[in-house]
Amino acid sequence: MIRSILYATDLGLYAPYVLQHALSITRSFNAELYVVHAVEPLGLFAESVLQTYLDEKTLRELRSKGLSTVMASIEQRVLEGFRDELGDAQQESQLIRNVRVVQGDSAQVILDEARKLAVDLLIVGSHSHGAEQAGPLGRTAARVLQLAERPVYLVPMLQHRGRADG
Repeated sequence: MIRSILYATDLGLYAPYVLQHALSITRSFNAELYVVHAVEPLGLFAESVLQTYLDEKTLRELRSKGLSTVMASIEQRVLEGFRDELGDAQQESQLIRNVRVVQGDSAQVILDEARKLAVDLLIVGSHSHGAEQAGPLGRTAARVLQLAERPVYLVPMLQHRGRADG
């Protein structure tokens, strides 16, 4: 029985397509839908720029309070984006129990959230941001499929269907 689902989104071009799958499955099983979006950690260059212009106290404050404020803002924007995307089907957004934006490696964030929430199913797209990769599977999707401790529903991206037909 599927009671809870984690939809991992990259907020890319095909995210609305994957979201429709997540909502449909959530409705079918009368489940709870959780959403997670991973944000890559600041790179070395960004860190060095911040260290150049900010004193240690301000930098610590930014890392603790500022980052959580930024993440909360992104979470709100993700939820609003879903509502905009759904348009007339606003009641669909009520199926979304929670949206979390977490800093870290995408696959690890997805797996950690799935474990923490004890969801019954993961939903991911096959590629990130419509990547121009020759293979049928993106790095994050491949790692999630390899390491997941629960079933994974993989949504293939549309651009690959045209290649197989030609």
